[in-house]
Amino acid sequence: MVNNQNIRLGFLASHNGTTMQAIVDACIKKSIQADPVVLITNNSSSGAIHRAKHMKISCHHLSSETHPDLEDLDKAIVKTLRQYSVDLVLLTGYMKKIGPHTLKNFNKRIINSHPSLLPKHGGIGMFGRDIHKKVLESGDEITGTTIHYVVQNYDSGQIIKQIEIPIFPTDTIDSLEDRVKLEEKQLYIDSINEIINNWK
Repeated sequence: MVNNQNIRLGFLASHNGTTMQAIVDACIKKSIQADPVVLITNNSSSGAIHRAKHMKISCHHLSSETHPDLEDLDKAIVKTLRQYSVDLVLLTGYMKKIGPHTLKNFNKRIINSHPSLLPKHGGIGMFGRDIHKKVLESGDEITGTTIHYVVQNYDSGQIIKQIEIPIFPTDTIDSLEDRVKLEEKQLYIDSINEIINNWK
């Protein structure tokens, strides 16, 4: 990586983009020495698009609507990330599997957050509120959130950082989700900083 330039961040998001917002805010405050440069979304009406436009971040809608062939879509994502010279790709609520071309071209440069202590409560079908429901049903006394590198299999990449979060007897899906999301955003920011520092 080039030491005298800020790392360039690319985001992939499907929904509201609140985690993206937290990361961009940290960049603005110089809590992260990086430049948010592009958002790719598979949802043309996502909240993330509105947030990105408000923050003057370039937006691209790339999905099965724009590219019905999965390989073509995968290559379009790579092309767009390269167009903006992205160094680090951040999945912030992106609900599609990353394709092999993107994984190859951005090996060890794609990271994701997962709202549990992986490898527990991870894998196919484990996302959003379903995770917190499973955690509560399991009887676990501790949950948490994980930042990890993205590889071919869901939620199985090398763990970068984790934080434990206690589960209270009074917890509901909503209360647990709120606490995990709060910790998740800061852990993501800390993980980005750790990666950037290791690249210097």
